[in-house]
Amino acid sequence: MPTNESIDFDQINDLLSIAIDEDFGPGDITTEAIAEDDTTASGRFVTREDAVIAGLSVVERVFTLVAERLARKGDMGDVRFDANMKDGDAVESGDVVAEVRGLALVLLGGERLALNFLQRMSGIATMTRRYVDAVKDYPADILDTRKTTPGWRYLAKYSVRMGGGVNHRMGLYDMVLIKDNHIQIAAQRWPNDDPIKRAVFEAKVRAQDIKWVEVEVESLDQVRSAIDAGADIIMFDNMTPDQMSEAVQLVKSSGKPILTEASGGITADRLVAIAKTGVERISIGALTHSAGAVDIALEM
Repeated sequence: MPTNESIDFDQINDLLSIAIDEDFGPGDITTEAIAEDDTTASGRFVTREDAVIAGLSVVERVFTLVAERLARKGDMGDVRFDANMKDGDAVESGDVVAEVRGLALVLLGGERLALNFLQRMSGIATMTRRYVDAVKDYPADILDTRKTTPGWRYLAKYSVRMGGGVNHRMGLYDMVLIKDNHIQIAAQRWPNDDPIKRAVFEAKVRAQDIKWVEVEVESLDQVRSAIDAGADIIMFDNMTPDQMSEAVQLVKSSGKPILTEASGGITADRLVAIAKTGVERISIGALTHSAGAVDIALEM
């Protein structure tokens, strides 16, 4: 699933600057002791396992920012970065995904940072693709959640898209999601009302410009309340496949255009059974909080 989608660096420039400041501090004492100012080098980014690549343009930006930082000490010259793949491409162990040329001070200084971003983003894309492929015969999208490393959400969700997944809401501001704790607060505030119906009503009054109002439910009675309340999406949280199947049928029999979603501790071994229930969306926090780093090396 290669893509021509580009990264909006306005979203992550602060993150990259923090990362460079964190790593460099007052300077790269090892490289400065060994490499002369005009020593040049080249390197190849080589995968050591099958994967889906994500983050190539971030790697290029890292080297550019490192060169700009070091330019305070003199002319660091241009960095040439050539990607042999596109984000979203599936690669095999041994593939050279990109090459970089420039001053050794820049390449060695940016090496670990570049790999940190590339390995982590590719790990998310790879895990997402594995889940997407597992349900390719069913009408279910694989979605991420807000369970992301602080500061990394934009890159994590970009990586999910590179793996063929779909983004859930970006934050608290772009979608209404009424969860169990919201329902508890609604029950306390309006003790004489159905808390789900009242919560949906209040959310739709307050957030009229928001497209989706989603409700998280844990029982069939709550499914019925969410249907009657006019929810746009109903999320079945921690239900068994049998319970989900019954819940999906309840929603379909209502005749309302309500999307259904499964969530809660969804693992690879449960994925197909959940997809078979007929849910249209499966949200998985593990995509962004538990994906490993792909083994990629920069060989000078």
